Amino acid sequence: MNEFIKIKGLEGDLKISHKKRDFGLTVSTKELVFQKPHANYHIKLEDIISILPYEPPSGVRPITFQKSGASGSETVSMHSGMPHYRLYVKEATVHNRSGIFQLDGAQFVLPILRDLLLAISQYGGLKSFT
Repeated sequence: MNEFIKIKGLEGDLKISHKKRDFGLTVSTKELVFQKPHANYHIKLEDIISILPYEPPSGVRPITFQKSGASGSETVSMHSGMPHYRLYVKEATVHNRSGIFQLDGAQFVLPILRDLLLAISQYGGLKSFT
């Protein structure tokens, strides 16, 4: 069963939240929280360096990555249909069942709907370059 860890201590005022079966995104006036079953990634909007569209190579089937390491394991799935973006961040905080950990200089590839992307850019003070 995919049970999400509750978000504790959300900074700022909640603006928008979107949850699917295997992930969730919550945007407040101060942070973005990426939820996966058994882990939450808290990213302060001021720590986002850039957000770039991510296009998987054409003709590729939906992909799944599995990673295991000293900090635990992570499974990431990417499916077509939702736009994906690569976020580069200065730091992020991971909340999982083992505790709270800091990540420095991380990147995430996330499916982000337009409304969420607009909220992230508005409250994070990000500007679009075309």
